[in-house]
Amino acid sequence: MKRPHLVILGAGASLAAFPAGDRNGKRLPLMKNFVDVVGLTDMLKAAGVSEPYDDFESIYSDIAIDPNRKALKEEIEGHVVSYFSSLELPDEPTLYDHLVLSLRPKDVIATFNWDPFLCQAARRNYAFGGAPTLLFLHGSVAFPYCGDCKTGYPLQTTCPKCGKPLVKSPLLYPVKQKDYQTDPAISGHWRTLEQVLKSAWVLTVFGYGAPQTDVEAVRLMKAAWGDVHERELEETEMIDVRTEDDLTATWAPFIHTHHYTIHRSFYDSYIARFPRRSGEALWAQLMECQFLDPHMFPLNADFPELYDWLQPRINAEQRTRRSDFAL
Repeated sequence: MKRPHLVILGAGASLAAFPAGDRNGKRLPLMKNFVDVVGLTDMLKAAGVSEPYDDFESIYSDIAIDPNRKALKEEIEGHVVSYFSSLELPDEPTLYDHLVLSLRPKDVIATFNWDPFLCQAARRNYAFGGAPTLLFLHGSVAFPYCGDCKTGYPLQTTCPKCGKPLVKSPLLYPVKQKDYQTDPAISGHWRTLEQVLKSAWVLTVFGYGAPQTDVEAVRLMKAAWGDVHERELEETEMIDVRTEDDLTATWAPFIHTHHYTIHRSFYDSYIARFPRRSGEALWAQLMECQFLDPHMFPLNADFPELYDWLQPRINAEQRTRRSDFAL
């Protein structure tokens, strides 16, 4: 199973991981409560932006195209960056740690989220199990890069190769015509995503609703996935609380007939039920009619216990390692 398992994350994934907030109780926003959670209400009122504030996409889009509100736009963006940069993982294993540890280095996580959780989880687990490739499609507060070395270094400030200061890619805010080409890191991540979509054996979409302001993003992904009638073996997995009709309508261009599953919880997904073996498990069940019992890691385990449970799988990977999918 050299082909990658591709996971696409949206805001719903971070909210599912931290329903009560981060390490310090800071809440994770969705677009409908973004203004309240991030603390933009007073700023908008002072600038004469009238309520309601339950549609940050529309509010920001209107401000962004108004040349007289450039200062307000920059103030909002600075506040957003500050809020998301302050978020921290708890000390104990979280859903994001389980996600990172459940995938192998050949796999890929592409996120639309700005928060630092994915970088933090990958960094603290890397020495044990490696990490999947991480792609930040709308930028991230935790993923700076070196323009000279063409490499990103999560949560660092200087390039380990050349010693130059790292540059943070801009966050892409909710406007319909997002610029995916100007920033070299973001454009590079999109090129990589297109390559991965063409090769992916399993596609999991976790908490991403494909909003109207992401029309171009979905178009690019559809083009890379190709004709759904030619993806007759691939499986599409959706982790979301929305209805089946809603989800299948949204992701129909990625679903070949009945080749999809829907889960309300990450822990019901193939990734969590068959850690580091999701692709093999799906092949066994769908192609060879082997009905497998889940083999989940202990959910309430601390890191030593979690690593101990996963160690035999890591050992097996090291014994049988071949040339993995190369990005």
